[in-house]
Amino acid sequence: MIAGYWTARCVYIAAKLGLADLVKDSPQSAAELAAQTGMHAPSLYRVLRALASTGWLHEHDDGRFGPTQLSAGLQTGAPGSLRFLATTELGEEHYPAWGNVLFSVRTGGLAFDEVFGMPNWRYWAGHDEHAQIFNKAMSDMTAIIEPAVLGICDFSGVDTIVDVGGGRGTLISSILRAYPEARGIVLDLPHVIEQGKQLIAEQGLQDRCQLIPGDFFKEVPGGGDAYVLKWVIHDWDDERSVSILENCRRAMRPGGRLFVVEAPIPPRNEPSFHKLVDINMLVMTGGRERTEDEYRALFDAAGFDLARVTATPMELAVLEGVPRTA
Repeated sequence: MIAGYWTARCVYIAAKLGLADLVKDSPQSAAELAAQTGMHAPSLYRVLRALASTGWLHEHDDGRFGPTQLSAGLQTGAPGSLRFLATTELGEEHYPAWGNVLFSVRTGGLAFDEVFGMPNWRYWAGHDEHAQIFNKAMSDMTAIIEPAVLGICDFSGVDTIVDVGGGRGTLISSILRAYPEARGIVLDLPHVIEQGKQLIAEQGLQDRCQLIPGDFFKEVPGGGDAYVLKWVIHDWDDERSVSILENCRRAMRPGGRLFVVEAPIPPRNEPSFHKLVDINMLVMTGGRERTEDEYRALFDAAGFDLARVTATPMELAVLEGVPRTA
């Protein structure tokens, strides 16, 4: 576990260079892969050998490297691909920020801001290549959890669904395909919305889905029957989380519903991957993962009753809120 980041950084190289794509059809030698990626062949061989030793590649008797079940998970565009997640989490933003994690623990401040001199959202707005990788990673992760979310959230009879902080529109696209009578709205930052236009057009949903650039701390689009927030609230502290939820309550139609997709963490010693994700929030955003009771307190402060919490098999849950009437 102590040396886990050695493996992780080798996986980063595999994801960054697209090695899984290069070997998926036929095994390649280190020299061939180096020629295609612009790397130093002897050094790349050492990384390939290490990756093979941990199951990410398979080294054949002739010295060529081929795919494995693990490397399939790094293939671009493959179902469940984590290539872009590995690239962003282990690459140019998260990795340096995590290197300064002690700053966050010592001060309560954001290690990312300390390293880069600005919040991550502003950084990505000015670094388009990195922003595209991050947003593709979030889209890929959304695609993985979509079946679980759609299996819980019932949008029957809903006219307008607002996806607050909806990224490139991956989730709203799936919802609209499942509910052909519904219309959708996606709110996110301007540079994210620009990326989303292509995805919505590719899905043929441009007549049913509106993409709105904006700031959910100021306001969210009005007139929705359902408001969806997936992996949004955990990015923010309590005060700003309540502000987002209050804006949703003010914007929704009478009888509207709120669907928050997050991962309530269990108490004490019970294992949970999201107890580690919580440290990522400490380092990167200033947000936090929360218990179910802590989410209930946020809902209450924003004028919602937490009507239902439905767990999924993926260590995620849908927390459904209804505006308090009295």
